[in-house]
Amino acid sequence: MTGGFRRFIHEEASGGIVLMMAALAAILVANSPLAAGYDHLLHVPVGGMSILHWINDGLMALFFLMIGLEVKREMIAGHLASWDRRVLPGVAAVAGMVVPALVYLGINGGDPANWRGWAIPAATDIAFALGILALLGSRIPVSLKILLTAIAVIDDLLAIVVIALFYTGQIAPVPLLAAGAGVVLLVCLNRAGVRTLWPYMLIGVGIWYGVLLSGVHATLAGVAVALTIPLKDVAGAEPPLDRLARRLHPGITFLIVPIFGFANAGVSFAGMTIGDAVAPLPLGIAAGLLVGKQLGIFTAIVAMVRLGWADMPMGANWRQVHGMAVLCGIGFTMSLFIGGLAFGDAGDAMGAVKQGVFAGSLLAGAAGFLLLRQAPMANTKPRRST
Repeated sequence: MTGGFRRFIHEEASGGIVLMMAALAAILVANSPLAAGYDHLLHVPVGGMSILHWINDGLMALFFLMIGLEVKREMIAGHLASWDRRVLPGVAAVAGMVVPALVYLGINGGDPANWRGWAIPAATDIAFALGILALLGSRIPVSLKILLTAIAVIDDLLAIVVIALFYTGQIAPVPLLAAGAGVVLLVCLNRAGVRTLWPYMLIGVGIWYGVLLSGVHATLAGVAVALTIPLKDVAGAEPPLDRLARRLHPGITFLIVPIFGFANAGVSFAGMTIGDAVAPLPLGIAAGLLVGKQLGIFTAIVAMVRLGWADMPMGANWRQVHGMAVLCGIGFTMSLFIGGLAFGDAGDAMGAVKQGVFAGSLLAGAAGFLLLRQAPMANTKPRRST
């Protein structure tokens, strides 16, 4: 495991703990006398958008920029740089998106108004999942941490595609064309050998604004910009992509994502009944995260290994792999984000979304932790199913 990847896992794990604290704080505030002030603050207009809108469309564009950087690095020079390394996490990630969506639609099939939420339980929160793995220490083989991270990276890539295809409203062509011209300009800078970061960031702001006006969700601008950042170094210097990721990662992990969690996790449980908890929308999300995620990912891994199409993660046993698959059901950040895109204008629906995300993620995190805590330690020799 490279030093950069080790640092990434460590920071994500630590950031997951901070995110847990931010989410807990939001829930406590939303169920306290401060609830009205909390809601009012989030909807204060600033520069034509509410504070919540700035967080979800502005700050989260930086989060998606970081995701794009990690995807590009892993696909070109990291643990997903070759097809034989991509196949196992890739198949697992696809299955881990399809099966939860089917579980959700199976529960919500009778209510067309809820169909837009099919992608909510399809995401994995890498920070939360790695944070729980960090609590287990050396009991977890490095290969399993790498596999979980690879699945989550591909999961994020698939989520980006889903957002672009299914959660984009009416498109304004002129701003979108302007944003596209900005992306082409960044590609030209890359090809011309420009390794200074500020031109990319300056033009990137313009791309973000163009995408914001176009009707496409503005956070996708972060991904587009990330894919243009040069990965090749010059005369042994640190590559611009690695340099930008190193500078962005701490601030995004320990500040921006917790701010998003605090702003979006506040749900009031006042007056909530058992009937509300088991309504199709929250139940479909929770079941998709807890049942669908582990079923899709674990079944895919078992099938790939049994068929001889992929190797068993080195030093891991099946109970540990199952526990890892269950942890992938923690969908907090991206699930809340997609939920906002699907039901952002419906307050009651968003409350149900938050309840489902909390329940599914909490149960998946607790079950995954217990499964991994009780799983026997495996040997460190690689083995292949016969």
